Parts: sequence; structure tokens; C-alpha cells
Amino acid sequence: MPNSPVRSKACAILRWGRTLLSGSVLLNLLMAFAMAQQTSQPTDDQENRSAPTKAKESIEAKLKELPADWQSMQGKLKRLPIEWLIGPYIPVQGNLHPLTNQQREEVYLRHTFLTAGSYLARAFSAGLNQARGEPYQWGGGFGGYGKRYAAKYGQFVVQNTLAAGGDAALGYEPRYDFCRCSGFWPRTRHAIARNFLAYNRTEHELRPQVPAYAGAFVAGILYGSWLPGKQDIWKNGAYGMLTQAGIGSGYNFASEFALDILHKLGSRK
Repeated sequence: MPNSPVRSKACAILRWGRTLLSGSVLLNLLMAFAMAQQTSQPTDDQENRSAPTKAKESIEAKLKELPADWQSMQGKLKRLPIEWLIGPYIPVQGNLHPLTNQQREEVYLRHTFLTAGSYLARAFSAGLNQARGEPYQWGGGFGGYGKRYAAKYGQFVVQNTLAAGGDAALGYEPRYDFCRCSGFWPRTRHAIARNFLAYNRTEHELRPQVPAYAGAFVAGILYGSWLPGKQDIWKNGAYGMLTQAGIGSGYNFASEFALDILHKLGSRK
């Protein structure tokens, strides 16, 4: 099937960008080698042995002089696959720092609409309701599952919106921070604890996850109000909090070990 003019033009731009970036890196490497060769000739065996080391250091220094925007983009590209899976996170080597309102907005949009894990978690919840036949008025099959999934995802959007607003008001950290520890059980305890505790604006003090559970309660009430038939909305609100405790802990657990799983899968290829 022939490519459209727009797609052909986009591909050409991408190829031009890659060529320009490769040329820039190559030019910097050649400059580094030229600088290394311009150094004075060694006069003894010890200086001869250190020449390759000096050349390597010169190359590394030149690479560090690449534009900061390019280095930042390179780091983001490395983190892109895992962020698409679990959402924005703080790596083990990352520094904790308060987020600006713009950064909070980006975290909210990514976690709510641009994270595969969010969709998978709602698919799991809708599947449980499908298996239980709740609500029974929606029946079974793909039609019933579609309604249950839409309702669950709508509940999640409301909950995440309220939680994000509460986090911003209290200065809470909305991202998951990987455990700076080792071992299965310490990391598991960390993942579960982060579902109930969050850093405040100091990024050092932990506080109860009030916004997350308040949002879950209100979203559960709204979820119950749009279900068919007579519903106990307060019960649905309490069930929303229990769901946050269970699925939230499981989500954090999967996030904590996601990088390990991806590394294992990559090493087998």
C-alpha cells in the first residue's frame, strides 16, 4: 500500500534527524581524536602506555559536552518503555525533589491516560465483575464486559483526578519511588508501604495516603450512583477504598519488580 504524502514527509524528517544526530556524535568523536593526537609525543614507555587512556578520557569529555537537551532526551528514551508500562516513577539513583504544577500535570496525564498498567488493572477489575455477574442487568458477553470496563475506567479517572488534586494541595509525591534496598522481602514491604504512605513536600517525611483513599471513596460512591438498579453507594465507596488497598499494593509490587522482569526477558533473547 503506497505511503501517503504526509507519512512520506514524516519518514524523511525522521531519517534526516537521525542522520544529523549521528553526524554530530561522529564529529565530536573525531574532534576528540584530533585533540588526543595533538598532545605532545611521549618520551618514555610509561607515557606510551598512558596515551590510550588519555585519548579515552578526551573522548569521554567531548561526549559530555554534547547538548544537555540531547543527553536529557537520551535518558528519557531509555526510561520510555518502563514508563509506558507502570507510569512515571523515581529510579533508585534518582533524586527526590518537589514537583512543579506543570510536572504534576504531566504525571497525572501519563498515569491516567498513557500507562498500559492502568488499563490492565481496570481490565482485571472488570473481569472480576464479569465473573460475578455484577451488575446482572448488563448481562454477559463482550457487550456486558465493555460496559463494566467503561464503568471501572471512569471510576479510576475520577479517583486519580481527586487524588492528584489532593496530592498537589498537600505537596505529596505522586510518583512511585523504587526501593533503595535489595532482597525480595524488603522490596515487597516497600512496595506495599508506598500504597499507604507518601512523601510530603519535604521529600523526606512520610505521611498517610489520604488523597488516594479519599479519592477512592468518592469515586466508589459515584460509581455506585451510575450503576443500574438500587445500589448502596456508601458500600460502594468503602469497596472502592478496599480495592485501592488491594489492587494498589499489587500494582506497586508489579512496578517494583518490572525492571527485573524486563531485564530477565531481554537477557534471554
